[in-house]
Amino acid sequence: MALYEIVPNLSEGRDMRTIDAAVAAVQAGGAQLLHRTSDAVHHRSVLTIVGNEAQLLEAALALAGVACERIDLRTHRGVHPRIGALDVLPFIPLRGASMEDAVRVAQVAGTRIWETYGIPVFFYGAAASTPARTALSHIRRGEFEGLEARYADPALRPDIGSLPRHPSAGAVAIGAREILVAFNIELATGNLAAARAIARALRQSGGGFQTLRALAFQRTQDRVQVSLNVTDVAATPLARILETVRLLAARYDISIARGELIGCLPRQAVEDAARYYLGVP
Repeated sequence: MALYEIVPNLSEGRDMRTIDAAVAAVQAGGAQLLHRTSDAVHHRSVLTIVGNEAQLLEAALALAGVACERIDLRTHRGVHPRIGALDVLPFIPLRGASMEDAVRVAQVAGTRIWETYGIPVFFYGAAASTPARTALSHIRRGEFEGLEARYADPALRPDIGSLPRHPSAGAVAIGAREILVAFNIELATGNLAAARAIARALRQSGGGFQTLRALAFQRTQDRVQVSLNVTDVAATPLARILETVRLLAARYDISIARGELIGCLPRQAVEDAARYYLGVP
């Protein structure tokens, strides 16, 4: 039986009752939760879930229902960009599944979410309807508040749905992609401008690593974060990223405070990092 992973991002990082309800809804349909993490500053939670096609389609619909019922983006404020209560829903093929399979399942999930809850859907990644929509950053441009303005341009309208946004739940970006590693590096400074410069230097669009996307966020008055999505951890090992950030930060006389992993990562990535730092084969 084919196995898939979904990594839903919910626009709620403070009310754990809502995340508990989301987890319960997922598990009720037979899918398995591998990991959950919530962040109050980002006001966002990320779940890592595995299952077969039927289990994950049921999980996707259940998550959309919990988000629609319990999250209101009209009063939502956090540092992370978002367009929806259930903001992002990627499907990742694992054992016995191809990327074409993941695209098909993503499209079915999008149709069911729209038909059940009236939440419009944008497809991204391998499921994108146009090359411009491959990047999640393009879909998130303008965020929840800008969805209605975007609807005036036919080229920017949702792939599924006849309205710009659900009144409280916004829209959802549903994709198909390979495994990525979400890795954050917190800097011992409140200098957001420096963090943004480091993120620009790192990311693919700024001429940095070809398999890396990076943003910068203010966490507290004396801490900033470089938030990273590593789309090919074999090509761009975590140790190389960390040491590059260390070098770039040193130009501003800034040190690294800590690293943070969001969700899961391939075991090989851990072994590669250990091999680099311990110097053993």
